[in-house]
Amino acid sequence: ERADWTNDLKGCPLLKTIKLKNWIIIFPQSKRNTATQFLNTFRSVSKPMEFFADAPQEISIPRDNAESLVNALKSHVNQSTQMAVVLLTSKRKDIYDAVKRICCLESPVPSQVVTTKILEDDRKHKSIVTKVAIQMNAKLGGEIWAVNIPLTDTMICGIDTYHDSSKKNRSVCAFVATYNQNKSRFFSRAMIQETHQELAYNLTLTVKSACEHFYRANQTFPKRIVIYRDGVSDGQLQLVMESEIPQIQKAFSLIDPKYNPLLSFIVVKKRVNARFFASTGRGLDNPPCGTVIDTVVTRQEWFDFYLIPQCVTQGTVNPTHFNVVYDKLNLAPELYQKMTYKMCHMYYNWPGTIRVPATCQYAHKLAYLVGQSLHKEHHNLLCDKLFYL
Repeated sequence: ERADWTNDLKGCPLLKTIKLKNWIIIFPQSKRNTATQFLNTFRSVSKPMEFFADAPQEISIPRDNAESLVNALKSHVNQSTQMAVVLLTSKRKDIYDAVKRICCLESPVPSQVVTTKILEDDRKHKSIVTKVAIQMNAKLGGEIWAVNIPLTDTMICGIDTYHDSSKKNRSVCAFVATYNQNKSRFFSRAMIQETHQELAYNLTLTVKSACEHFYRANQTFPKRIVIYRDGVSDGQLQLVMESEIPQIQKAFSLIDPKYNPLLSFIVVKKRVNARFFASTGRGLDNPPCGTVIDTVVTRQEWFDFYLIPQCVTQGTVNPTHFNVVYDKLNLAPELYQKMTYKMCHMYYNWPGTIRVPATCQYAHKLAYLVGQSLHKEHHNLLCDKLFYL
């Protein structure tokens, strides 16, 4: 009804958990009590989730400046470390960036940064630690929940771009793809490009590596590939179709000249001027979530539809526009619409539906992290984890 399952998650085992055997927690000396309280609550909330963790190695540092954090991470993170949790007293971007650069580039390990201020709010403490625990399991490669999408051997992907904050003409393109039959585990790559021409070339190699990762997990290459492409304005539509779709197809021929999976390419648009209303007994109201509009207001020459994936408590709900610009799967329109709506349920940071399919939102998060903090492509060892949540 409201597409929100916050309360259903409480005290419920997660779909697939990873045992935390070897992890570290770094905190400033002055916040030892906060760290102890966090660990105690973490143990009590993670038990009902069946997310089991051994005691971490506790590292206290004199001050939480970038230098001491970097030194602590460099000296304590090794190849067997599964997770680094860092408690910070401030939200300073330079400190956060320093932590993420070590954990995503130099010593690849999923990392969780938490500010002590939010942990010290007693009213919210338990729910914050619960969310942190769920996020940690997702970052380790666990699965939180799943929806039933009956298409087998299908890889559902999302692409989004973000402009790098460190240089004018650089942008980051992130690619995220499901790689298990449940569509609940994700493969992620980010590419940094200077010009448009490069984007296309990088995409070939990325799609190739995603298909190979799918093969390692399933012993078969994907037979169907659905790509949701976010971040395209109407003016760029033609350019994206002419440059990206041939590059994706080139990846298939690099894997094997005979390999030819069915491909669909769907452009996602969030900036939409249209608003829709449902007529109820009380007058006009927001349409219920899951509403699809695919006649009258859609374009005759396009295979497109509007979807209302979310519920809002105030104001009018923004629809999302989906345009299937290339379609070799030949699914019925309602199957595309159902699959799209189901993928809006798969974003593990929010126990409800979001405005775009989860692979697009993950791609946005990854592109944002690379563009804002890393300014380089993340380490290959992190590809199969949602380390950027």
